[in-house]
Amino acid sequence: MQIKLDFTRSSQENGNHYYEEAKRLEGKIKRAEEATSILRAKIEEAKSKESEGKTKITKIQDKKWYEKFHWFFTSGNLLAIGGRDAQQNELLNSRYFEDHDLFFHANIFGASVVILKEGINASKEDKEECAQFSASYSSAWNKMQGEVDVYCMKRDQVSKSTNKGSLGTGSFLLKGEREWYRNTGLKLVALIEEEKFEVLPYLRFMHIDNQEHIKKVIIDIGKMQKSDAAKKIALILKYDDINTIMQQLPAGTFSLTE
Repeated sequence: MQIKLDFTRSSQENGNHYYEEAKRLEGKIKRAEEATSILRAKIEEAKSKESEGKTKITKIQDKKWYEKFHWFFTSGNLLAIGGRDAQQNELLNSRYFEDHDLFFHANIFGASVVILKEGINASKEDKEECAQFSASYSSAWNKMQGEVDVYCMKRDQVSKSTNKGSLGTGSFLLKGEREWYRNTGLKLVALIEEEKFEVLPYLRFMHIDNQEHIKKVIIDIGKMQKSDAAKKIALILKYDDINTIMQQLPAGTFSLTE
């Protein structure tokens, strides 16, 4: 393999250039895979409706501003929002990360930035739930890595600027001590509560007092492709918006338990 170097740049600048190019290409591949999976799910859904001879009705819900991200509410009713890609990670940092919030990130290349709103005042349970959410929306899932370390930091510890200028898309300068959540397990729950579809970290689900009226699917790492997992979740929960389910699942393969 041949690599072209720009001799007007330092070795570090050449390295940074290829690092950013690799991240850009990885993002394009991920988006292409997501689009392909969604298209396959739509085709299968159309075939299923045709074979049934009837059309299911999808309940149209008003979307909240945070629903364009990965999201959930903690046990303490704090909103956690995570980026679906590098661009959303940037948006979260620049627009939604405020002084009283916390920044969560799995300690692995390729992970969602998760902002816990009012996280400065969060309980231990809130933070642990957010750490599990961060772990699950990282490349650890796609690598079938059952655990990953997660850290959180305050607003004044996260920056985009260095003494050499701004960092690339999805990259951040971190300074100071981090609060660690070691060996955090990857596990999610998809559920329907009062006709509202959500994907929560498993720790959050375990803190729900009354679970009898909730339809749920526990989501683990497995061998099922995303489109197949989304269809099965839709079938179990009797929720017909497969696109929404696809968007809320992390990249990777799955096993499901009712």
